[in-house]
Amino acid sequence: MLTTWITNGTDRPFYARKTLHLPAQSTRAAAQICGLGQFNLYVNGQKVGDHVLDPAWSDYRKAVYYVTFDLAPYLHAGENEILAEIGNGWYMVDQTEGYFFHFPPFMPPNPNPYKPFGRELVFAMDAQLTFADGSGMEVTTGEDWQVAEHPVRHSNCFGSEILDGAKKKPAKWENALISQDGPGLTARLREQTMPPVKVIHTYEGKYLHTVGGRAIYDFGQNASGLLKFTVRGKAGQAVHAWPAEKLTPEGDADQMAKNWMPIDVCDTYIPAESGVWEEFSLAFTYVAGRYVAIDAAPEDLKDVRLDAITSAWQRAGTFHCDDDRYNRIYDMIEKTVEANMLGVHTDCPTIERFAWQEPNHLMAPAIMYMKDGNALWRKFLTDCRDAQHTADDRFFDMAGNSFCPGDGLVPSQAPCYIPNVLPVPGMGSFYDIIGWGSTIILGTRWHYLFYGDKSIVEENYDAGLRYFRHLLTMEDANGFISHGLGDWGNPEGLFARENVETALLYADAKTLAEFAALLGRPEDEQFLRGEARRILDHYNAELLVKDENGRWCYRNYEKRNEGIQVTQACEALPLYWDMVPADKRDDVISCFRDTLLAKNAFSAGEVGLPYIIQTARSCGMNDLIARFITRPEHPSYLAFVLAGETTLGEYWEDNPRSHCHDMMGHIIEWFYNGIAGIHPLAPGFTQVQVEPWMPEGMNEFTCTYETPQGTIRVRGRRVDGVPEYEVELP
Repeated sequence: MLTTWITNGTDRPFYARKTLHLPAQSTRAAAQICGLGQFNLYVNGQKVGDHVLDPAWSDYRKAVYYVTFDLAPYLHAGENEILAEIGNGWYMVDQTEGYFFHFPPFMPPNPNPYKPFGRELVFAMDAQLTFADGSGMEVTTGEDWQVAEHPVRHSNCFGSEILDGAKKKPAKWENALISQDGPGLTARLREQTMPPVKVIHTYEGKYLHTVGGRAIYDFGQNASGLLKFTVRGKAGQAVHAWPAEKLTPEGDADQMAKNWMPIDVCDTYIPAESGVWEEFSLAFTYVAGRYVAIDAAPEDLKDVRLDAITSAWQRAGTFHCDDDRYNRIYDMIEKTVEANMLGVHTDCPTIERFAWQEPNHLMAPAIMYMKDGNALWRKFLTDCRDAQHTADDRFFDMAGNSFCPGDGLVPSQAPCYIPNVLPVPGMGSFYDIIGWGSTIILGTRWHYLFYGDKSIVEENYDAGLRYFRHLLTMEDANGFISHGLGDWGNPEGLFARENVETALLYADAKTLAEFAALLGRPEDEQFLRGEARRILDHYNAELLVKDENGRWCYRNYEKRNEGIQVTQACEALPLYWDMVPADKRDDVISCFRDTLLAKNAFSAGEVGLPYIIQTARSCGMNDLIARFITRPEHPSYLAFVLAGETTLGEYWEDNPRSHCHDMMGHIIEWFYNGIAGIHPLAPGFTQVQVEPWMPEGMNEFTCTYETPQGTIRVRGRRVDGVPEYEVELP
């Protein structure tokens, strides 16, 4: 176990090394390793493993992840060198240069800014070596190690690094210092068991043109990745690179986020010699985008590339058909998911890089069909538990007074590095949001349904119950939950907070009651079923009304003074969560269908959208879904494709604020359970219903999904115009 942490005593990247003599080739060398914020390890000049950006991001006050490697393949008898490089990451953010997140002007100044988690960057290793004769050796960090300045003299977690080529070979090695932060870090150690961040593809930059002295390269794909290039410059004269998701009308790299600010990430290489080809490569952070502008002549640049990285490299499902519109939508969303899965599930890899939690239940089934989410979601849910507040957690309000967000609260981000705990006047809370915090309950539900492992419920039940009790304290005077963001991202601003958020409160109560029954907690189950019934009765009493045609429907409570107004989300959520009385269900379905036809499109934000799509599917409206998602204009998934986007935008618009947001990628769930028709009827897919459906214009498709029981494969094709299907089950 890691016990001794070494440092160079600064917050700047450094090298740590040790030379050791081995009497023979080791048969095993199990090593536990951690460097904060990020590290890479080399043995005898060879990089250990295929990971990048280890360890995974966490709330370092609660958890520090170490990584286990077997060093035996890299060691040999005789002299060996172990070399580590350590950079900042989120552990000690270097804000001296480059972009750092700022809250927008419509939000009040944040009295709780980012705070470093330590006093210095640190590294620790403990390796147990075994030899053929049964003898062993332990190699641990200590004062016998040496440290040196790293050529990366600045590393910012949002993507900027400065690499000094003249310092690639350290000129001076000094004895390592023992970090005083070590004992606390050791007490919080956990093994990193989630899939590591890996390079999954290399995109070669295609030179487009030069604008204003900047050579513009196109990688052909918006992605998160490690920027690399080889340059022939002048000694000491910096070469700058600016990544971007889009180009200006003049063809230059455009770093302006719509209605926000410039995302002025800049990577810099300072050549050591003149006229010599030298390589720049990111070490401790990553960039995001499709393009890069480099202030050098194209003849002095080569091997401009982006190594795309992700934690979601393990595929669980595949989908392909003869209608390329669907293939391109699928690929666009899969690339977006990959770009946002990097140890945490980020909301976007450019502007924020924060682990907003709402996609971890709203997007869970879509992603779990595509990717193996088993270990990923365990990490995300662990982050939620680590972030959950106690009554002793204190922040500052605008007056500088102590402020407690609430015992049991699961914040909207986990880990949360810049807590914005105060509600925004007129908009609600961006910190305490039921659609975000409910991941601790509903994200657990999806994991259990897909993988059938009861332990995920055991791990998260108590935290979920604590969160539910917190939510009960947040009911407003009218008996609703309405303090958050409602149907966030709704293009018409119809957030319907009381409708959406209280439906999620019911879903939380209902789900927790099922968990309590599963775990054999009858008192909890009785309490939770009673709360679910109370919430449901009040919901229907206040929101279920007759429209002008005499049909039952759910009114938008926020617009209660403007007549009986409905939205797609208002009807879909109670239908999805089975909140509608049986004798009124046909009416509500009819009203729901009319809300779809009235817009001839999905008109929803990210919270309502998955429920709208799945309710439309379950109510026999697959034809509408297919029509809406292939519209040539927004709101439409195909509209992004036709605009040349290779990843999904944040909102239904051209030139969105972020061009790589997976929060509305819910349609992928429909590819699997709508077109291929694969439905789990019991946890872990031990019982399955397969009910395929083929859209107009599609003549054949193949879909596979790897369940815990084995592979499901569904093939569809039209024969004489009539769809026929083949289904293979485990």
